[in-house]
Parts: sequence; structure tokens; C-alpha cells
Amino acid sequence: MGLLHAAIEQFRTTLKAYAGDEALMQAAVSACANVAVADGELMTEEFETALAGIRANPIIEKGYDSLMLEHALYEGLGRARTRAGRAENLVRIGAIAERPEEQRRNVFLVAADVADHEGIGREEHAALAEVGAALGLNGEALLRRFPEV
Repeated sequence: MGLLHAAIEQFRTTLKAYAGDEALMQAAVSACANVAVADGELMTEEFETALAGIRANPIIEKGYDSLMLEHALYEGLGRARTRAGRAENLVRIGAIAERPEEQRRNVFLVAADVADHEGIGREEHAALAEVGAALGLNGEALLRRFPEV
């Protein structure tokens, strides 16, 4: 039964990749947005890191072109500028909380890369903790396991 389940899961992942996995894309965009504006300023490097990290996900990369991802990221950043918007972003992040750990971990790590441009400050650290909690992950453990290169 395990082999059949694995084959079905692989097929489902492939279909999502070509159809576009909206929930995964929105979770990644929202996590990056909340972290990027946590310190009150948005650096161009943070935006570029977010786009590069999101595009690196094969499921998202196959389902969305650059313009679509940029548009979604701008919307996420717009939401992140208000408390209600950050809360909405957390809902979008939490929408993948039941997904495989690899998907959730990748979303968290892309957000961590965005936060780590000038070192992860107190505000970014708090935003990462919220992202980790929404994903059902131990963000501190992930940061220790995957330190900045």
C-alpha cells in the first residue's frame, strides 16, 4: 500500500505543478511579505530574494510565470503593511499547515532568507516565529539546522 500511496502522491504533486498550486504560492508570498516588512522598511534585495526563493520551488515555478509571482508578492506586501493584512497573510500561510513537511519547511526557509539580508533582527525574528507557528514548524530549530551560508 505504501508504494501505491507514494505513486498517487507523486502524480498529485505533478498535476499541481502544472495547474498551479495557489495555496502553496500564496503561503510563500505571504510568509516573505510579513518578514520583509517586519522591520518597517522593504529593501530591493529582500524583494529579489523572495522572488528567487519562490521561483526555486518546482511546483510554483511550473505553475506561475514571473509576472504573476511579482503581482502576488506586491499584493502580499500591501497586506503586510497593516495588522489586519499581516493576519490575513498568516491565514494564507496556515492554509498549508497540513501539507508535507518539506513544502512547509521550504516556505519557512525562503522567508528566513528574506529576513537575513542584514542579519535577522528582533522584528524579523518575531515575524519568522509567527510564520513557523502558522506552518506548524519549530522555526528556531530550522534556523539552527539550516544556517545562512
